[in-house]
Amino acid sequence: VDLLLSSACLILTLPLLPLIALAIKLSSPGSVFYLQERVCFGGKRFRLIKFRSMIEDAEKSSGETYSTVEDPRVTPVGRVLRRFRIDELPQLVNVVKGDMSFVGPRPERPKFVEGFEFALPGYNERHKVKPGITGLAQVRSYYDTAFENKLKYDLAYIYNHSFSLDLLIILETIKVVLVRRGS
Repeated sequence: VDLLLSSACLILTLPLLPLIALAIKLSSPGSVFYLQERVCFGGKRFRLIKFRSMIEDAEKSSGETYSTVEDPRVTPVGRVLRRFRIDELPQLVNVVKGDMSFVGPRPERPKFVEGFEFALPGYNERHKVKPGITGLAQVRSYYDTAFENKLKYDLAYIYNHSFSLDLLIILETIKVVLVRRGS
């Protein structure tokens, strides 16, 4: 299902991808894509692909840090990409490659995983399933919701995983994107 759904989405969005790339390239210097190491199923690492929505080398002076709702490092084009979750489209390639699923807990960076493993009981349960482009935490919480609360949604998803729950999350994701809630 992941392969079929992600392939279909890639085919449907294919005409938009060059336009998005051009908008990113014309609006700010740097690469079109942003590659970042993330932790996935079984604690393995992979390179997540996104459209770049921030200035090039956004973490050069600060080090690894979370983005905020009104993050000044986000470019004007990046704000639009984030508002409609367009910056996530290249992750469909991660799904086709098998690194991710369409639905599941969002993958996290290794540095943050190390901290969460010790600070949050049950955190490692997230690595028992493939990470997803969207998940229960993304449709039931907001961008700036505390990670402890997002973890509760991730664990609820893992323990109640089913095809019907995945379908519900996909439909809710479409709704969230269309009404721009949490962006």
